[in-house]
Amino acid sequence: MVPLIGIEEEYLVVDPHTRHVAPRAADVLAAATDVLDVVHEITRFQVEARTAPSADLTELGAQLRATRKEVAGAARSCGLAVVASGIPVLGNVMPPPLSDDVRYEQGRVLYRALHDEISICALHVHIDVPDEEHAVYVGNHLRPWLPTLIALAANSPFFVGRDTGYASWRVISWGRWPVSGAPPYFPTFADYELALRALSESGALMDPKTVFWDARPSPKLPTVEVRVADVPLDVSDSLTIIGLIRALVVTALAEVRRGDRGLPIPSEVLRAAYWRAARDGLQGDSLDVRAGTLVPAPVMAGRLFEHVRPAMAEAGDLAYVQEGLDRLLRRGSGATRQRRVHARGHDLAEVVDDLIEATVA
Repeated sequence: MVPLIGIEEEYLVVDPHTRHVAPRAADVLAAATDVLDVVHEITRFQVEARTAPSADLTELGAQLRATRKEVAGAARSCGLAVVASGIPVLGNVMPPPLSDDVRYEQGRVLYRALHDEISICALHVHIDVPDEEHAVYVGNHLRPWLPTLIALAANSPFFVGRDTGYASWRVISWGRWPVSGAPPYFPTFADYELALRALSESGALMDPKTVFWDARPSPKLPTVEVRVADVPLDVSDSLTIIGLIRALVVTALAEVRRGDRGLPIPSEVLRAAYWRAARDGLQGDSLDVRAGTLVPAPVMAGRLFEHVRPAMAEAGDLAYVQEGLDRLLRRGSGATRQRRVHARGHDLAEVVDDLIEATVA
């Protein structure tokens, strides 16, 4: 049986005149139709849209396109716009205005200046798994491939008026948090439970929802949640990455059922691979953490595709994802597009204008 997929995409609210992020998410939510599952996020610069679970990528694509269109329309009715970008291109965001929520205020007290760059937007993908233990071992298997997903989804090169030099500054910024980035390798489920107890005792965790690893058991659903990707600019790129993620999970589940709990890649090696993928995206070399060698990023993407080819074929996604991946590798990620637009006029306002248009294209 092909697992169901649930999607969360986060968008930034911007003023289309100044092109700065605007702390008016509440206005957009109030204007959104009741049929949409759109909710507030940690800052007033962000809104989050959720799809209904589905096993069909085409159906999920229709949901995402309709949702983006509706959210953009709601924003437009308030004199605003929304953009799919991993981090704000322009605006005064530090410290960010937090949404009204007791839990967010508790987090501000606990994490302090880490909140300064919390106005970030990701793609979260939930895939059904039997239970929390399976989700932990699936995370072990996903670890070597997370840097490749970072490179494919990179869509945050500019941050509040400057080129960071990275394809995904969101990944670098987010990596400062005490429980973020790639999940550790857990030989047993007991090791995972012990780690959570120690993290909680340290004060690094406010509650189970603050386990922010890029692949984690969902704190409230029977799923593994993969949250490594910047929100892609293009829905077709979102669907390509979603298809690859589901195939990775299906492949991992089959290996776990055979008793294989994954390859224990050293965390320091994986951290270096994260840095390389976030810096260069698809334009440079990626670290193959299994071999310890650098290869061109498109080659690494091809290795990922071949690794999950049987699972994609079983789900009926093979041709769909192949076409999407070829297109993504040919024209580049959202970061490539943002820099291409900027190179034309050296004006970040033009980048924001293009983001507004492309988010609902």
